[in-house]
Amino acid sequence: MKQAILAALAAATFAAALPAAAQNVAIVNGKPVPKARIDMLQQQLAKAGRPVTPEMQGQIRDEVIAREIFMQEAQKRGLDGTEDFKAQMELARQTILIRDLFADYQKANPVTDAEIKGEYDKFVAANGGKEYKARHILVEKEEDAKKILGDLKKGQKFEDIAKKQSKDPGSGANGGDLDWANASSYVPEFAEAMIKLKKGETTAVPVKSQFGWHVIRVDDLRDAQMPKLEDVRPQIAQQLQQQKLAQFQESLRKGAKIE
Repeated sequence: MKQAILAALAAATFAAALPAAAQNVAIVNGKPVPKARIDMLQQQLAKAGRPVTPEMQGQIRDEVIAREIFMQEAQKRGLDGTEDFKAQMELARQTILIRDLFADYQKANPVTDAEIKGEYDKFVAANGGKEYKARHILVEKEEDAKKILGDLKKGQKFEDIAKKQSKDPGSGANGGDLDWANASSYVPEFAEAMIKLKKGETTAVPVKSQFGWHVIRVDDLRDAQMPKLEDVRPQIAQQLQQQKLAQFQESLRKGAKIE
C-alpha cells in the first residue's frame, strides 16, 4: 500500500512538472530558459521583414541557448553591475519606450482613405495640365545668348550649340534636353517664357533667370501623365503617416514645461 501511494505521488509530481517543462527551451547550468525568448526573437525577425521558416527554428533555439550561456558568464564576472552597463540599459529602455509611444500613436491615428485621396487630389491639381519636352541653352551673358539666337537663325543645330556652350551640367551634354516636365518644375521666368511657345518654337529673345540667360525650345507638348491613385497609395500613406508623427512630436515639445 505504501509503495502504491509513493508511486501515485511520483506520477502526480511528474505530471505537474510537464507543463512547466514544456515552457522551457532548455535548462542551462540549472537555470531554465523560457520558450518565450524564442517567441520574442521570432517577433523581432518578423518586424525586420524576415519571416521565420521551419528551417530556422533550430538556429533560433541554438541562438537563445547561446545567449543564456554568455549572459550567465557576463553576470558571473559582474558586468551587469558596471556603470557602463547601467547607462546602456537606460538608453535601451528609453529607445523602446519612445518607439512604443510612436507605434501606439500611429495605431490610434491611422491614415484614412479620405486623407490619401485628398493628398492625391492636391498633387494632381499642382502637377496636372500640360507637360513640356523642352531644351535650353544656358549662358552667363545676354550678348552670348543673343549670338546663339543668331547662330540658330543661320542654321546651326540647337543640340550642337548646347553641347558646346551650355553652362547647365545636367542638360548640356544631352543637347540641352530637359525631358518631359510640368511648367511648375521650373523657375517662374523660365516657365512663363516656355508656356508661350508652340511645338518646335524657340524663344525670340533670351530669358533671364537667377541662373543666367536661357535660350529655350519646346520640342513637344502633351497632357500631364499622372500616376493612378492605387499606384502611389503606399507612398502617400507613408508620407502622411510621417507628417502626423512629426506633428505629434512637435505638439509634445510645445506642451512640455522645460526649465
